[in-house]
Amino acid sequence: MLTNQANFKRDGVQDYVTVRATAIIMTVFSLYMAWFFLSTETVTYEIWRGLFSSLGMKVFTFAALVSVMLHIRIGFWQVLTDYVKSTGLRAVVQFFINLVAFVYVAVGLFVLWGL
Repeated sequence: MLTNQANFKRDGVQDYVTVRATAIIMTVFSLYMAWFFLSTETVTYEIWRGLFSSLGMKVFTFAALVSVMLHIRIGFWQVLTDYVKSTGLRAVVQFFINLVAFVYVAVGLFVLWGL
């Protein structure tokens, strides 16, 4: 049986894998940041700016931000479909949650890359 892969619908396996992958990225990023704070005696503006000046750290931070957005979208979608029975209310709440998650990534992009 063939399915159309060019649509925006998800299935449970894809959501499961996405949530687990994003959780791993967020965990690694959090552990790295914890290590940075524990290993740096005093964090000054110059040290903080130096940490985020490399391309690798910018990409890693952006990946963590996108991971947070995907994690939020899937997690809230699951909770809302379980507990909010009104289709209209659920759509409105999901729209605003998705908007906030997107704005979170957009602001992070502007802060990271100075756009």
